[in-house]
Amino acid sequence: MPNFRTLDDADVRGKRVLLRVDLNVPMQDGAVTDATRIERVVPTMREIADRGGRLVILAHFDRPKGKRVPGMSLKPVALALAEHLGRKVAFADDCVGAPAADAVSAMTDGDVLLLENTRFHAGEEANDPEFAAALAANGDLYVNDAFSAAHRAHASTEGVAHLLPAYAGRAMQAELEALESGLGARKRPVIAVVGGAKVSTKIDLLENLVSRVDALVVGGGMANTFLHAQGVEIGKSLCEKDLAQTALRIIAKAEQSGCAILLPVDAVVAWRFEAGAPSQAYGLDAIPEDAMILDAGPQSIERIRAAIDDASTLVWNGPLGAFEIAPFDHATVVAARHVAVRTKAGKLISVAGGGDTVSALNHAGVADDFTYVSTAGGAFLEWMEGKELPGVLALAK
Repeated sequence: MPNFRTLDDADVRGKRVLLRVDLNVPMQDGAVTDATRIERVVPTMREIADRGGRLVILAHFDRPKGKRVPGMSLKPVALALAEHLGRKVAFADDCVGAPAADAVSAMTDGDVLLLENTRFHAGEEANDPEFAAALAANGDLYVNDAFSAAHRAHASTEGVAHLLPAYAGRAMQAELEALESGLGARKRPVIAVVGGAKVSTKIDLLENLVSRVDALVVGGGMANTFLHAQGVEIGKSLCEKDLAQTALRIIAKAEQSGCAILLPVDAVVAWRFEAGAPSQAYGLDAIPEDAMILDAGPQSIERIRAAIDDASTLVWNGPLGAFEIAPFDHATVVAARHVAVRTKAGKLISVAGGGDTVSALNHAGVADDFTYVSTAGGAFLEWMEGKELPGVLALAK
C-alpha cells in the first residue's frame, strides 16, 4: 500500500478544499434512513471547517448514468448533512460551471457547500480530463474520504487528485491504516474467514488469500462447492458443481503456500429453508440426500474457535451460514463473538468488511468490538483480492 498524504500534511486555512465523500445513503420519502456513511465523514468535514477551510463537497448518488435525474439529486442529503455536522450546509445545483463557481466564490472561511451529484455528468464515470479539470477549478486542494469509491477511476475519485495537491481524509486514513494492519504489515499468524453463497464471486479473493495468510476458513454455501469437489455427498445443498476444479486448484495452491484450509467437518442441515425449520447436525459422511446444509456444525465451530485462538491477525468477509434465518446464524454469531472477545482482550487484530459481513456482525452485536469494520463493499473486496485501488494510488506521496 502506498505511503499517502493526510490532513496532517495540509494547510487548509482560507483554501477551497474539494472533499470527495460517499453520500450514497438509503433514502425514503426524501429522508435519509441510514446515516452511517454521513457519520463516517463528519469528523473530516468538521476538522476542515474548524481549521478555516472552505469546504466544497463532491459526491455521487445512485446511478443516473450521466443524465440529470431529479429523483437522484443530493439536495435532500444536504439537510441530513447539516444536522449531523451541526452547521449550515449550502447547496449548488451543479458540480461544475456557473452554479458551482458562483456558490464557491460566495464562501468564507469555515463555510460548507455541497455540490450536486457528480454522476449527472457522463464525464464523471468516464474520468474525462476536461470534466476533472472543471471540478478542480473550484478547489485549491483535494481530499478524498470515500474509500468505498476508491476502486473506481472516476473524475472525482482519481482524475482530480492529479490536478491538485491530494490528501486522504480521516475516514480514508483510518481505513487504509486498518487494512495495512490486516494484510499489509500484518502480525502473524494471520487467519482469513471467508463465507457467502458462491465461490464464483470470490475466486480472485480466495486465490490471493491462500498465498498471504496462514489459515483460511471457508464457510457458507461456498464451502459446499469445496466439499463436493472432494467427493462429499452434500444432498440438496447450494453448490456450484461446475467450479469443482477451481476449488481443487485453490486447495492445491494453499498447500504449496503453507496455508491451512479449514472446511466444515460437520454441518447443520434442514429440509426447508425457512426460519425455525427443523434442523439437525450431521457428520459429513451422513448428510441426508434430501436435506440442505445451512450452517457449520458444532465440531466445525470448535475448530474455527481454536484457529482464531492461534491467530494474531484476522480478516473476515462473508457469513459462515444462512445467518439471516435462525437457527442457521449460530456459527456466524459464535465465531464473531469469539473474535470480539479476543480483540477486546488485546490478543487479536480483527478487520472485517463487505455488506453481508457488516450485517452479520451487527446481528451478532459485535460490529463495534472488532479492530475495524469497513462499510465499503467493492473496494474492500478488491483490496482483499490484492488489487490496486486507483483512488488510493492517486494519494501516494
